[in-house]
Amino acid sequence: MANKSLGDNRTRTSVSIFIVAGLCCFFYLLGSWQRSGVGKGDSIALAVTKSGENCNILPNLNFETRHGGQAGSIDDSGTEVKKFRPCRPRYTDHTPCQDQKRAMHFPRENMIYRERHCPPPEKKLHCLIPAPKGYVTPFPWPKSRDYVPYANAPYKSLMVEKAIQNWIQYEGNVFRFPGGGTQFPQGADKYIDQLASVIPIQNGTVRTALDTGCGVASWGAYLWKRNVIAMSFAPRDSHEAQVQFALERGVPAVIGVLGTVKMPYPSRAFDMAHCPLCPIPWGAADGILMMEVDRVLRPGGYWVLSGPPINWKTNYKAWQRPMEDLQEEQRKIEEIAKLLCWEKKSEKGETAIWQKRMDADSCRSTQEDSKATLCKSTDPDDVWYNKMEACITPSKGNGDDEGLKPFPERLFAVPPRIANGLVFGVSVEAYLEDNKKWKKHVSAYKKINKLIDTGRYRNIMDMNSGLGGFAAALQSPKLWVMNVMPTIAKKNTLGVIYERGLIGIYHDWCEAFSTYPRTYDLIHAHGLFSLYKDKCDFEDILLEMDRILRPEGAVILRDDVDVLIKVKKIIGGMRWDFKLMDHEDGPLVPEKILVAVKQYWTVGDNNSTSTR
Repeated sequence: MANKSLGDNRTRTSVSIFIVAGLCCFFYLLGSWQRSGVGKGDSIALAVTKSGENCNILPNLNFETRHGGQAGSIDDSGTEVKKFRPCRPRYTDHTPCQDQKRAMHFPRENMIYRERHCPPPEKKLHCLIPAPKGYVTPFPWPKSRDYVPYANAPYKSLMVEKAIQNWIQYEGNVFRFPGGGTQFPQGADKYIDQLASVIPIQNGTVRTALDTGCGVASWGAYLWKRNVIAMSFAPRDSHEAQVQFALERGVPAVIGVLGTVKMPYPSRAFDMAHCPLCPIPWGAADGILMMEVDRVLRPGGYWVLSGPPINWKTNYKAWQRPMEDLQEEQRKIEEIAKLLCWEKKSEKGETAIWQKRMDADSCRSTQEDSKATLCKSTDPDDVWYNKMEACITPSKGNGDDEGLKPFPERLFAVPPRIANGLVFGVSVEAYLEDNKKWKKHVSAYKKINKLIDTGRYRNIMDMNSGLGGFAAALQSPKLWVMNVMPTIAKKNTLGVIYERGLIGIYHDWCEAFSTYPRTYDLIHAHGLFSLYKDKCDFEDILLEMDRILRPEGAVILRDDVDVLIKVKKIIGGMRWDFKLMDHEDGPLVPEKILVAVKQYWTVGDNNSTSTR
């Protein structure tokens, strides 16, 4: 009996081993198939769509049971969710790093007081910025170009200060923007037609533009239909809400100023730069501001200057300025332009146009008695909070601008910086693979949120933009994407993004972004919280996202599951409706997606306000 029992035990043991080995093989093959993405992403996204298009009604998912040790080790049930109160009504248009009262404590010389001055950690608000009473969703593009609801930005000072310049008119419960401006009272379209007689705006050669001192960004608004995207900036000054009006209109803009700090853009980024009667002293301080424009201007790019001192002999009386001063001002500008190897292409009326030479470096080497001082910095894209220098950034070393394709071909063509091996760790193959990945991700997003393609979301932000694959996959005349390159990113690829014909900006998400509240319709972030998890508090980042997101705006976060569970805990107290979802390749992939919608509420909807 003992021998028979022993034999049975051995048989059962062998069978058990065989079954376990078989199951291991089966689940290994199943996991490989799911990770391959064959058919899995579409089925998951379709199932989510069928379960309800509104994020408000989607049930939360339980990831702990699907990840065993990884997700199962995370337990966030032991603490209560922190409920964030509304801030006081006076913070409705709060811009933390461009606060008017704080600015007054800084010197006025060289516009230092208008630069970024962020509050220390103990002065940061930890409450939700309320929308003004009566706030409504902006009009869809292109109607938003011409009309902005008064309740969204209830400021009439521009109507008084710019009355004769045809900037803005108040009609009933909306502001109307006729398309005029300081230098184009007959309309931006006619002004752009004048520029297009010199600059090849229509053929895709000029795609990215910089508008310094943009006002309400009518120049950028009317360039859009010509397939040119302008990055506009203006200070937060006494006019009130210039940049806010621009973003309400659906035009890319940030709060900014040409002062003492380098602009937050990479070198060789823009095909065209523009200054319409902007009060910028271009000839002062050895031309340091023109040198900064030269840094961000692509070889072959154009600089447009409208207003004083151009054609001063004819206009000095109208400008009510001494003829001698205007003559000296233009002389300095012409001298610096020659030093930078900019060739004047046109001077007509009050507008002059220069073109930066493609061979600017060789041009300077042939100039007799050239006073050009070349910058010694080895990285012309290292700009965050760095002071401007009175030196010229060498043109060579950042790619082959002659090889840049016209838009829209350049959107998916291999950017020169990558083709020439200038982005460490990014090969041509990696770039092409990244494009495929983001086309797949965006396809899944569109099935989760069917409003993405409808024009409902005009102003979109990608908080950690990488190579710009998200924005490229979304490309549409109905929307634009602000590609943000975190200053702590392992790879600085913002120059690549501009070479694709997209726009973006450097930023550190431990600080507030240079914009007004409620200026973005949709915010996307891939790997952002993993990047910042040891750098600053998730709560600060999420409260900043809430500040710049419109009521009923959408959020898409893609990150590791353990990180998103921590994020989910915080947004549970932020008046967002949300859902944590599987990766489109299935539940075995540790990366997850969190989708959210910000609830609609305004000043006075909740009496429980913060004491701040």
